[in-house]
Amino acid sequence: MKEKLEGILKKAKAEIENIQTLALLDEVRVKFLGKTGELTQILRGMKDVPAEQRREIGTLANQVRESLEGWLSEKWAMLENAKLLADMEKEKVDITEPSRGVKRGALHPLTRFNNKFMELCVEMGFTVIQTPEIETDYYNFEALNVPKNHPARDMQDSLYVTDTILMRTHTSPAQVHAMETLKPPFKIVCPGRVYRNDNDSSHSPIFNQFEALVIDENIGLKDFMIMVKEMAVRLYGKDVKMRVRPSYFPFTEPSIEIDATCQICHGKGCTLCKGTGFSEFFGGGIVNPAILEMSGIDSTKYSGFAFGPGIDRSVMVTNKIPNIKYLFRNDLRFLKQMR
Repeated sequence: MKEKLEGILKKAKAEIENIQTLALLDEVRVKFLGKTGELTQILRGMKDVPAEQRREIGTLANQVRESLEGWLSEKWAMLENAKLLADMEKEKVDITEPSRGVKRGALHPLTRFNNKFMELCVEMGFTVIQTPEIETDYYNFEALNVPKNHPARDMQDSLYVTDTILMRTHTSPAQVHAMETLKPPFKIVCPGRVYRNDNDSSHSPIFNQFEALVIDENIGLKDFMIMVKEMAVRLYGKDVKMRVRPSYFPFTEPSIEIDATCQICHGKGCTLCKGTGFSEFFGGGIVNPAILEMSGIDSTKYSGFAFGPGIDRSVMVTNKIPNIKYLFRNDLRFLKQMR
């Protein structure tokens, strides 16, 4: 029995020293220390050892087991460390190698135009405000001189939440909120999303507007046109031309529609501008005195003008985008072109 234990110790040590992989090392462990391993079988035969030798053989068997476990543990740590170093070498990054370049993101074209218009308005003395996207029927219509059954409501294609609450169809409610809370004179601009049940290549159920309002003494249409011209020049360049058409809005009187040189054909005429050389800029006019009075402002002392450009259409025109849906699909192929 003693000779067998010494033979196992010698053979196991030689095998462990020559092993180069963790898988083979585990096979050696099972070979000697597993349930049917060579050392395990000897330990199970201890009952057959004469009583006077059992103490000596038992001590030797335990020493052999401890030696095997120690060698296996040391070899396992060494092989595991070697494997880790090899893996690290494979994954090593050569910091001297030229980089492939970093893909940088960019602002969405709507965000860029929105920021540009905001900066322009702030430079011109406007205060930026925010109002709710979910409005009451009163602020969205009645306080803007659009009572129930008024024909102008047919133009809005409203999305109602309840009979008296709806998704705002324009940013014009900002006019009422401002006139109820601010003391004239003031200049405010309100950017934001608006909602209408409308859907084609140039219309979407959700789009973006700016609502601008100026209230002061002796404000007239001339003041409005001077500001509009300055904005058009800042946005489209000094060569931009404008065309003014009479229009109708229940909250302004008189009301006008303003067109600017088409940014796709530069005034030559194309399918987008329907051959006119002009595309819609925005609409507005002089604030209806009835709205001033409803909001608690003396219409005999103060007057003002309001206008509301649609951001999406301006982005479409300046970037030659044929369909408004491209602005909301988040298609990376499209967005990369808009950098």
